[in-house]
Amino acid sequence: MKFNYKYGGTSSVQNGVSSTGVAFAPDVLRDPTFFIGTLHKKIPFREAISALHDVVVADFKFKPKDNTQYLEWLKSQEEVWLAEANQKLDKTNTEIHELQRKLKGLREQREVITKPYYKAQRKYFNYLYTRDYAAWLVLDPVITVHPDQVFFECFSKDESVYGKLSCNYDVFTNISDFKCGTTNIDYSENLYQEFQKIRSYKETDFKIDPSGFDVQTTGEENYKEIKIDLPDSWLRGFLQVSSAMTSEKISFELEAVDIANFIFVLKRNKERKSPRSIKYILKPGQPIIAVFEPWNIEIECSRSIYQGDVEKEIRVWGRRRILLLERLLPITDKFTVHLLGTGMPSFYTAHLNNDMYFTLGLSGWTANDWTQVSQLDLLAPRGQVSSSALQTIYLELRKNWFRTEKELATDVGMDVSTVNKALTTFTQAGKVIYDLKNKVYRARELKREGIDIDALRFSSDTDKEAYKISQQEDGVRNIEHKENQEKITITGVVDKTYTPSVTVDRDLRIVDGNCTCAYYYNNKMTKGPCAHILALRIAFEDK
Repeated sequence: MKFNYKYGGTSSVQNGVSSTGVAFAPDVLRDPTFFIGTLHKKIPFREAISALHDVVVADFKFKPKDNTQYLEWLKSQEEVWLAEANQKLDKTNTEIHELQRKLKGLREQREVITKPYYKAQRKYFNYLYTRDYAAWLVLDPVITVHPDQVFFECFSKDESVYGKLSCNYDVFTNISDFKCGTTNIDYSENLYQEFQKIRSYKETDFKIDPSGFDVQTTGEENYKEIKIDLPDSWLRGFLQVSSAMTSEKISFELEAVDIANFIFVLKRNKERKSPRSIKYILKPGQPIIAVFEPWNIEIECSRSIYQGDVEKEIRVWGRRRILLLERLLPITDKFTVHLLGTGMPSFYTAHLNNDMYFTLGLSGWTANDWTQVSQLDLLAPRGQVSSSALQTIYLELRKNWFRTEKELATDVGMDVSTVNKALTTFTQAGKVIYDLKNKVYRARELKREGIDIDALRFSSDTDKEAYKISQQEDGVRNIEHKENQEKITITGVVDKTYTPSVTVDRDLRIVDGNCTCAYYYNNKMTKGPCAHILALRIAFEDK
């Protein structure tokens, strides 16, 4: 998938004695999107945008120790050790020393010949590193302007962490102009370094430059045009995050001191064996307890009381990624934690003085990244909504930019279930994102040309196989279901061999499931449902 970016100049920060100007260069190939204002909460914004940069450059995946130099040394020593083993054989020893002398001369000659090449190569890479540092690390982040806030989104280098910084308009003063929409911004390492110069005693102008969208017949050389070949996985990662946000979650609040204690434990201890998890023990009306395994260090969050009705015990992995929240601690009032289940993704929302909030989305574990391994979009059914209804709902959402499903249903005069199916479709297509804090759906188009929903929806072999099975004669049979309050448990025989069961909510979104196949035995639901669970849900929906 190829995305074309064309920026009106380069993003910059102009630092003076008494003022600072922050100007983002937007993608001029998109619909006009701009914002001009003056920062009011200067230091919190500086720390929050810097924390977003920490997400961008993060890479928590295991990296095996590089033994290349040791192996080269070992190989060079082999002749020496052989010579020492035969040191009593004078003639052999003399010949070996002579060969070693010649070999040393050849190696020195090789170094003389190859030195200019390696010097030029190092100089070239240093040039690239200095001129375009971001190209080594990340794609340009996505920025969205809405009537009530501006928010930035990005992924970490290892694609297992999603970051979103939302700034309400109370963060700014003297907002002179803005136009809602989504665009990519030019965001470099140099820009990050300039952000560190923001001070409370300086006026800081914040601008997504609208002049970048002017039609110009001259000065074309001022535009920076970039063509980047992007894998579908990058786009799929955003869709997985959006699907996870709308899934059923267990939520609770933690004080900033609780997260500080978590980080203290992780920094003071090193894992030597499994399990490497945080076990959250949630009991109604009691303080939340976090147990860090394998050390079994227990932290009682005495001021954080679990408000749920049912006792839960949930384990999450990839916990060192929580360290990315450290810079936010001095400016955070509280954290809201959303857990999808054991081994499933989790979200940590930092409330920054009620004007900003920072959402950190963690995949099930570090290697189970958002973009390639997760299949959380499969938890949501494919809603059957007419094209005219889809268009009506989306245009109404674009009119207001953010709405709850009930408000949207009232606006368009449709039932909530139809609107929910449409919003699920838009979420899977990258046109809508769910706001965890405000509990509203927001219009946010990831790609200006639109997205082929079917191509992305069936990029998973599991999904393809499920629909293939469901369409076969007797592919799914003996379907039975039981209703329990707001959930439905479905059982049946799939592919003449397997006996899966699946629990769904009233919108047919999968809450839990199990199967007798090898895929479920190995992964449970941590990588999404197996094809047999999906086929059973599809057949029940058709029935």
